[in-house]
Amino acid sequence: MLPINKPWLGDEEKQEILNILEENVLTSPANDGGKRVQEFENILQSYVDVKHVIAVNSGTSALHASLLSIGIKQGDEVMLPSFTFVATANSVMATGAKPIFVDINKQDYTIDILDVKKKISKNTKAIIPVHLYGHPSNMNEINDIARAHSIYVIEDACQSLGSTYFQKQTGTLSDIGCFSFYASKVITTGEGGAIATNNDDFAEKLKMIRNHGMIHGYDTTLFGLNLRLPELSAGIGKIQMKKLDKMLNIRRNNANILSNGLKKYEQIHSIINLPQETIDKKFNWYLFTVGFKDKDKRELVKNHLIKEGISAVVYYDPPVHKTPYYNSLESQSDDDVLPNTIWAWHHALSLPVHPLVTENDLYKIIKTFEICI
Repeated sequence: MLPINKPWLGDEEKQEILNILEENVLTSPANDGGKRVQEFENILQSYVDVKHVIAVNSGTSALHASLLSIGIKQGDEVMLPSFTFVATANSVMATGAKPIFVDINKQDYTIDILDVKKKISKNTKAIIPVHLYGHPSNMNEINDIARAHSIYVIEDACQSLGSTYFQKQTGTLSDIGCFSFYASKVITTGEGGAIATNNDDFAEKLKMIRNHGMIHGYDTTLFGLNLRLPELSAGIGKIQMKKLDKMLNIRRNNANILSNGLKKYEQIHSIINLPQETIDKKFNWYLFTVGFKDKDKRELVKNHLIKEGISAVVYYDPPVHKTPYYNSLESQSDDDVLPNTIWAWHHALSLPVHPLVTENDLYKIIKTFEICI
């Protein structure tokens, strides 16, 4: 089975792991992190062009630590889409705050600006736009709303490293940006994450939060946890960053092949909606997500692809507010509250375009559409 995403690891990563094991320094409790953590942070900082990068042990930790650094607490509300991985909402819950689910738009599955405006309250303290599938959210409008209401913006850029909005890297367009380096992401550290910010105060707090609130040992001065990134993971990430541009180019080429092969089903037959870049938004092509006009066609194509050994996945099935845990809470759970989210749940399908996908795989995907549609 061709997976929906797969890490591209080689001899350089293996040698780096062996070097770390030989040095026998696997992690560091230092405020600035270990040697390879600092190297990884510096490479990432230079790539996204931001003042500070703080590496942590997951994208979830990045989101949680970021919320803690801006003082989110019980009684606060944080706005976010339900059409995202559950970690976005869980990070809010972990602070004691309440997630307020906002609808998405059908064009690129990112947060809907009109619904954000509609649901802001006196308790709203932050907005978390998610750059889903590597599609940048409408950050200018989001930042305008945030400034008007004196609230923070934390980008969930966990899927969007390498995507740009008006030629600026996602994750650098707000107060704080959060990245994930899970094994399925465009680069991986196995498990891992990072936080980007231009704010000096946030950066200092985040370094402490990832290390039990300490600076020089047992001097905890604010609440923190063990969110440190191990040297082994940072070593892998350092090598992966050297390959990032090449991997993004391969993803783009693969996406172009799919777009060209499937465009007749959008332009002539009006059966699907293909992902579309714009002048202001450039994708990293983390996933190639198609919206079907007919949900039964979506199921037919999905099942046929799986039968052919190609993983096609419904992200997210179900959306966060429909999962058993969140559905059991007192929240907005009626379908008419988040209509586009419900539509995307039943009509969107993500296809693999990662660097290990071959041209034969791509033409097999295109052929499946021809057979099923």
